Amino acid sequence: MSRDALFQLGMGAVSLNASQKEEHFHAHAQDALREQADHFIEKDGVVCAGSHLIIDLYEAERLDDLDHISDTLKLCVETAGATLLHMHLHPFEPNGGISGVAVLAESHISIHSWPERRYAALDVFMCGDAEPARCIDVLRKAFKPKRIAVQELLRGKGA
Repeated sequence: MSRDALFQLGMGAVSLNASQKEEHFHAHAQDALREQADHFIEKDGVVCAGSHLIIDLYEAERLDDLDHISDTLKLCVETAGATLLHMHLHPFEPNGGISGVAVLAESHISIHSWPERRYAALDVFMCGDAEPARCIDVLRKAFKPKRIAVQELLRGKGA
């Protein structure tokens, strides 16, 4: 095959001009952004899948109010900058406890309440740009617990 034929097939020696080099650079930058599309975050110098908050509410109010819990979880999603995909809440009788989950594009928020004990257990797990810690104040205002305990797990460290 002649040198011209190889060149037409893209197999010849090629030198890039300035605009081609710039396009080549932008293609690499876009590849790097695509690699970050897994929505992992860096928190306190640790690369991880996301922040998972374990939240306990003690001596809390309105833990048997289905509409209030639904509205509160929606406000948590909005305040954290997350995206709600689906929510399912299930009321239990006779004590009025409620269990449920808000499924998010960024992960989930779950709640299990025991109104007879004035206690609720919540999980708030989010990846990407969402900020799960913003949910704490929303929960504090909505349920007025006398005490709140929060533990944070950084999920997916080393993945």
